[in-house]
Amino acid sequence: MALGMMCASMPSGAQAEKPVLSAQESDPVRMGWMQGFPPLKDRQLRFADGSFFEFPAMRWSVVHMSEFMPVVSVSRGLRAPDPLPYRLDPRIDVIAFRPTNADTDMTWEESLWQNYTDGIVILHQGRIVHERYFGALAADRRHAAMSVTKSLTGTLGAVLVAEGTLDENKRVADYIPELADSAFGDATVRQVLDMTTALQFSEDYADPKAEIWQYSAAGNPLPKPKGYAGPVGYHAALQTIKKGGVHGEAFGYKTPNADVMGWLVARASGKPVGELLAERVWRRIGMEQDAYCSVDELGTPFAGGGFNAGLRDMARFGELIRNQGRWRGEQILPARAIEDIARGGSKAAFARSDHPELPGWSYRDMWWHTANAHGAFAARGVHGQTIYIDPVAEMVIVRFASHPVAANSANDPTSLPAYEAVARHLMGRK
Repeated sequence: MALGMMCASMPSGAQAEKPVLSAQESDPVRMGWMQGFPPLKDRQLRFADGSFFEFPAMRWSVVHMSEFMPVVSVSRGLRAPDPLPYRLDPRIDVIAFRPTNADTDMTWEESLWQNYTDGIVILHQGRIVHERYFGALAADRRHAAMSVTKSLTGTLGAVLVAEGTLDENKRVADYIPELADSAFGDATVRQVLDMTTALQFSEDYADPKAEIWQYSAAGNPLPKPKGYAGPVGYHAALQTIKKGGVHGEAFGYKTPNADVMGWLVARASGKPVGELLAERVWRRIGMEQDAYCSVDELGTPFAGGGFNAGLRDMARFGELIRNQGRWRGEQILPARAIEDIARGGSKAAFARSDHPELPGWSYRDMWWHTANAHGAFAARGVHGQTIYIDPVAEMVIVRFASHPVAANSANDPTSLPAYEAVARHLMGRK
């Protein structure tokens, strides 16, 4: 997974190679980050120098992103929240499972600490059966969703395709002439949605010459340094990306696809991504809190990784998707769009990508599809963010986390088997 663009401007040291402190030892509240008036000098965090996103300080920052950068609100509107019913199951904590390539079992509760979980909620048949908070996160706080943002953007794209506002077979340049000379000009809307575009674009954060650094510099909301001659804002940066191959042949997880989709959604609907998300979802299903999204210096939302929301609100969104776009008997999103998301993408295209640790998976409408027997699919973000939907088990799991390693490969071995174990437990529950 690519590191969220709001963090991509950090020095490479922002991604720890090895966890130095355990989840218990790195508890952000106990460590006292940004506490006091003013905070102690050795506990002050800054956006400009990247210190706000270095481990372990990032465990505090992921719950306070709006204090470091400009954001735009995703309004829940003025209606009363729609409560989620509870049927808590204390047995979940002691569910045992075998992590991938491990010799011994682990319990669900142990996995939460192992994965630096900040918050976890499990819905079964629409009821909360498990809910816990750690560190700086609480029920009334919001957490960075990182690349889970892409799945929200992709969902809006799928909705507009289902409604005929976007034609998935048309070229991007048909909607956004400004991208005609870029890599995206001759790509189709569908290729952008499924990230099968061929881009000359590296997201290798260890490579100082990788294109991700120029892209993130353009999207950085801070004043540009003296002598800066590059593009300003995400839209301008997208116009500079070059083609690197043949579109449609292989899946390539590249964040600019999500920003192109955000632009397509805005151009086709006439509304920015955040406003359309509020209108179509956030104001419709009784959310508890406004969400928000980080923006570049021109106010353009970061459609690839800037979303922040409350844990239970993300669970509501997951439940909306699980129920084919229905909420409390009302069709909020077109069922055709959710069916398209749920069926998955090309396994052949995915197999040509650089994800050998995920055999049989696919990618559709910016959602990840597992190869398991239940047809589970997920929104995934760096440092452990996820919305995991198991249609057969009628289960939605939402996790916010602050794992010191950005890649999901650091927590998948103790997450994916755990999710499947909980699904089996819930299906057998009396």
